[in-house]
Amino acid sequence: FAEDVLANNPDASIIFDVKSTRNLTPWINEKGGQAVMWKTGHSLVKAKIKEIDAALAGEMSGHIFFNDNKQGKKRWYGFDDGLYSGARLLEILSRFPNPSEILNNLPDSVSTPEQHIHMKEGEPHTLIRQLQKTADFAGATEVITIDGLRVEYPDGFGLMRPSNTTPVIVLRFEADSEAALARIQAQFKEIIWEAAPHVAIPF
Repeated sequence: FAEDVLANNPDASIIFDVKSTRNLTPWINEKGGQAVMWKTGHSLVKAKIKEIDAALAGEMSGHIFFNDNKQGKKRWYGFDDGLYSGARLLEILSRFPNPSEILNNLPDSVSTPEQHIHMKEGEPHTLIRQLQKTADFAGATEVITIDGLRVEYPDGFGLMRPSNTTPVIVLRFEADSEAALARIQAQFKEIIWEAAPHVAIPF
């Protein structure tokens, strides 16, 4: 979607949420766009689209928000619609004789699905605020705190953030290899257990 939108909206901002793959930023930048990482949440993403007039936004959950133009005319209006997103995907794939090859050539990584640490009401936000102040992630290249803690490493990332809707901490991990993924998960587990030894971590 980003490459297609940027073909008609050069230098446009493309928003993705903190749970999204680390492959997005270099991909968007390479295609001439401005990659913008933002908070997870339907209403938060929609507000950010309006704030910076982004041409496209997407969440790991599958919500895709088009807000792009073609030949000076608005194609869509900044809200997510599954049927419209499906139609746009078919439009893109119809240009290629082998659509599977296009999808298979997209960058890929070793990753986990969304995982949860279940806690009592109010505890997730308290723990994340504490860890934002005190946690030391050895080997990290960047610690992003716009929505929880997204910790970037040379070979992957780890994320923990409080859910917007239920009393859980959401975890997600991605890396270049299984070994790197296991290393990042082990570091997160150690840091979480140091602050909250009573919680059950799902890995």
